[in-house]
Amino acid sequence: MKPILIIRTGQAPDNIRARYGDFPHWFRLSAQLEPQHIQVINVAAGETLPPPQEVAGALITGSAAMVTDRAPWSENTAGWIRNAMDSDLPLLGVCYGHQLMSHALGGRVDYLPGGREIGTIPIDLLPEAAQDPLTAQLQPIFRAHATHEQSVLEVPKGVTVLARSEHDPHHLIRYGRNAVSVQFHPEFNADIMRAYIQRKHHDMRREGFDPHHTYQQVAATPIARRLLKMFSRHHGLSRGAR
Repeated sequence: MKPILIIRTGQAPDNIRARYGDFPHWFRLSAQLEPQHIQVINVAAGETLPPPQEVAGALITGSAAMVTDRAPWSENTAGWIRNAMDSDLPLLGVCYGHQLMSHALGGRVDYLPGGREIGTIPIDLLPEAAQDPLTAQLQPIFRAHATHEQSVLEVPKGVTVLARSEHDPHHLIRYGRNAVSVQFHPEFNADIMRAYIQRKHHDMRREGFDPHHTYQQVAATPIARRLLKMFSRHHGLSRGAR
């Protein structure tokens, strides 16, 4: 049985990691993956990814890094993503993973006009989402947790944008039959979102945000949290699907 990769592009801040665990744990729970089927590769620490043909699928995490820095480990992972696309491997990127997938496939990533997007936000599905197997059964507007400064400003050619927010027009992208990415965080729960707001409150105040209001607006995001599970089930990766 081929392993399912969790491609780790960073780690949660120390205080959040100590209380809630780290990215691979959040992804495993949200996608309902069996621990024995997972292989975590810490690309940010220089670990080498196996050939795409040797794995069943891959989830790409978020990071505090910036895609525009073009770090060697990030550019190497972008090359791996291109090879994985050639192999039609099931791929799902989140936040940094979302941006890296678009960058790897010809899109443009940079700082989000208008500043950071943070908190529990409404996500609007676009008309194309009604025909997509991942989003066809979702409500047209749902809540999701987000925290990012950079975003996909120009999508690669030939992709389909499935969802947007008020501040970011490219929150959910379909690249091919087996590859999608999301800017928001389906792996976050409300407690994790609140912890990120608390951590960022000085930056938010400096940028003109009201962190207290943003904190008070945090709410459960059951529809967004279903996406990782739906993806893994659709591709036969999760419990009960193998």
